[in-house]
Amino acid sequence: MKSPAPISDTVSDDLLLRVSPPRVPRHLVARARLLASDAAFQGVPAILVQAPAGFGKTSLLAQWRLEHLARGTVVAWVSAQNTDTPQRLAQVLALAVRQGSGRATFGHVLLDAAGPGGLESITIWLAEVVQTALEVVLIVDEAERLPQASRDALAYLLRNAPPNLRVVIAARPDCNLDIDDLMAYGQCVVVGPALLRLRLEETLELVQGRLGSRIDSDAAARLHELTEGWPLGLQLAMTLVGQGTDARAQVASLAAMGGSVRDRVLALLLSNLNAADRDYLARIAILDNLHPDLCRAATEMEDAAERLHRLARDTPVFVASEQGDWVRMHTLARDVLRQSFSALPEQEQSQVHARAARWLGARGLLEDAARHALAAGQNELAYELAERSLYESIVTHGRQGVVLEWLSQLPAKELDRRPRLLLAAAWTLATSERHEDAGRMVARILAQPDVSDALRCECALILSGAAVFADDPDRFVELHQPWADNPPLLDPMLLQVHANRTAYRTLLEGDPALARLRQQQSPAPESGRRQDFVGRWGELIIGLTYVWEGQVRLVENLLQPAVASAEGELGRRNSFTCMLAALLASALWERGRASDAAALLAGRLDVLERSGLPEALLLAYRTLARMAAAEGAEHRAMELLGALDAIGSARNLPRLRIASLVEQVRIHARRYRAQTCAELCVRIEAMLEDPALPRGPMWRRSVDLLHRLAQGHAAIAAQDWRGALLPLNQAAELAQAIRQGRLHLEILGLRAFALDRCGERSLPLLKEAMDLAASYGLVRVFDDAHPDLGQWARQADGEATSSVHAAPPPAPAAPKEPPRLLVGRGMVLTPKEREVLELLARNLSNKEIGRALQVSETTVKWHVKNLLAKLDAGTRKEVVVRARILGLIQSSD
Repeated sequence: MKSPAPISDTVSDDLLLRVSPPRVPRHLVARARLLASDAAFQGVPAILVQAPAGFGKTSLLAQWRLEHLARGTVVAWVSAQNTDTPQRLAQVLALAVRQGSGRATFGHVLLDAAGPGGLESITIWLAEVVQTALEVVLIVDEAERLPQASRDALAYLLRNAPPNLRVVIAARPDCNLDIDDLMAYGQCVVVGPALLRLRLEETLELVQGRLGSRIDSDAAARLHELTEGWPLGLQLAMTLVGQGTDARAQVASLAAMGGSVRDRVLALLLSNLNAADRDYLARIAILDNLHPDLCRAATEMEDAAERLHRLARDTPVFVASEQGDWVRMHTLARDVLRQSFSALPEQEQSQVHARAARWLGARGLLEDAARHALAAGQNELAYELAERSLYESIVTHGRQGVVLEWLSQLPAKELDRRPRLLLAAAWTLATSERHEDAGRMVARILAQPDVSDALRCECALILSGAAVFADDPDRFVELHQPWADNPPLLDPMLLQVHANRTAYRTLLEGDPALARLRQQQSPAPESGRRQDFVGRWGELIIGLTYVWEGQVRLVENLLQPAVASAEGELGRRNSFTCMLAALLASALWERGRASDAAALLAGRLDVLERSGLPEALLLAYRTLARMAAAEGAEHRAMELLGALDAIGSARNLPRLRIASLVEQVRIHARRYRAQTCAELCVRIEAMLEDPALPRGPMWRRSVDLLHRLAQGHAAIAAQDWRGALLPLNQAAELAQAIRQGRLHLEILGLRAFALDRCGERSLPLLKEAMDLAASYGLVRVFDDAHPDLGQWARQADGEATSSVHAAPPPAPAAPKEPPRLLVGRGMVLTPKEREVLELLARNLSNKEIGRALQVSETTVKWHVKNLLAKLDAGTRKEVVVRARILGLIQSSD
């Protein structure tokens, strides 16, 4: 039997390189939403992966290749070149299928130098694919390199693809294949930058897989924020961060202006730019968002638009919007390039800023225009623009950072001259730890002549908000009461704020269901108007009512889309987004989804410390502390609770300090440390006797509940079971009075636990608590209260290893773990050839292989001969190397 001629005898070496797939990176994260088996890609004949450089298009295609090989599909890989005429493209396609299928006669007509050209060659290739009767996946990488005639040929191929052919194409955004009709009819799916960008949980998995315990979740989240989920930027940052001994310090250097790590990243990204392009980038780096016309106006360069388009295409430092002409620079590059801009002569800097301010102001982009006008020295214009834009920025969009930045730059006399600026400043300061400064701003407003009732009511809304952030519910109710009914407000936004405050007051009074009803009856937004910042507060209040009741399933359903929407509109580290995340994380922890809760809180604690609601701050720290304790890292739990105590002291929030001590009592009670618990209770009692503490009934009721709970845990630690019942009963009455459902169930379980240790009938009480916990979706409640209670609950339920009441089950809504990419088997080799190949890779001789497979040595030689021909190899060693390159056997590294 004559073997087919080796491939290398009939085609050139450069074509062989073109059909050789790249190796899959070792640390590549196989993202479940981007697996080839995902439902979004099933049954679709064509997939177009289109994104700028650095988004991992080639890596994704290499991953998909291995997935298809593992399912036995023939995969043909093609790396496009600008020299590929339609005839040459057809030759490369033929060689790719020949390599992928192991059929050495495939495409012999096309690979003949005198073969047909134009679309006829593509037609012949398609006909041969049909005749193979094999499932074939064609992967074309870097399609933007193809000349226009070959792009048309590729579009022709897509429109005439047979049923046994699927095509995957990767290209830059400027590559137009003219296949809009296929997309419109669902015959082609487009994977764009938004899908390719890494999500936070994917970044955490990738960073921790690469750097391990050297980096914590907060530092990894900071890396994600700096790189904005950009795969290339993250890979570069991880490489440089991993070279240092202190990963956190390296991340801090990356974040710092002028940090050595940041400079090195930028040097890698912009290494191929000429001086003129670098100068151009430095001049437009002062613009947060880039438009071709804005760049032309700011730089006064005639080719500014064309240069922006070229650089956005060729350099991996831009983020393009999905639609329109707007782009922006990645933060890593923009901040360093702004330093280059600051080195220009001051007059030139002012001129660029002034031109940008004029262009932006003429198009209604007032906030950006004001910032550039101020930088240009046009102070009066800047203050006027700021007055017109900042009030809306804080009230409608929640952009506190922008207002605080202006507040630090505006002279006091300008604030007094411009009441709307004073209002914006007061609103901003009220929703942060600077609530006392907000009171002083309101005093300046009310000191002005002719203050209307509407303005007085708005000032009361500001001050009541400050009272909420000061954790003074009684002061909040006092400020709200005079305007509770028929407020003299006409602005729909302010009426929505008033409705939010009414609902929140109802919650504090202990009626969460009525609070939700009042929130739902609040004024509806104008028809067609997108949900604004004030409307989002309504979602937070409803979520808080569910947290209050312990209805964690409802919290999850409500807040998961709310957090995603807030992150998209406001940003991940916006203070409001962080508060929503804290509420959701506490619910996910109660549902047994620890990793999801940790990802939600990663990189957000510092924001909550500065400007978070006390309740959100408490929930975030308590969730992390309980998570650490459950993992056996008690030292970490105590560190977190100590930090919560310090924050309570710094922000003058004594309830948080008491809650921190109560949580420490709970942790020590789990190990029956009676003396430590008693000492902590003494500290709590000493704090409660401080005359400087608030004396209002609402505040006292909340801390009395915490105090009774601490006393109950301390008695349990001392194993004084009878003594634990009195404070637990008192705590239960207080929790039930204000309808704190989750806490009530915890206390119910602890009371049953204490009664059982006293030898009294307690099982019905425990089972009632277990049934209610199951109804609410509370998975962690008994284990968090006390491990012995959790164990008892499992025994009582009769399922010691998998009870939904105590042991966290796999979350039904959690995404499945991506399957591990297996070794490709494919249709290239017969089953027996695969077995021989695997034994060749172990360095076995023909005789040893024959014994292992129970065949003759002659049969083994025949299989080896076929392997040499199919894989175009001259020796047994080359067969193994080629098989590893093609993904037919697992690489040894």
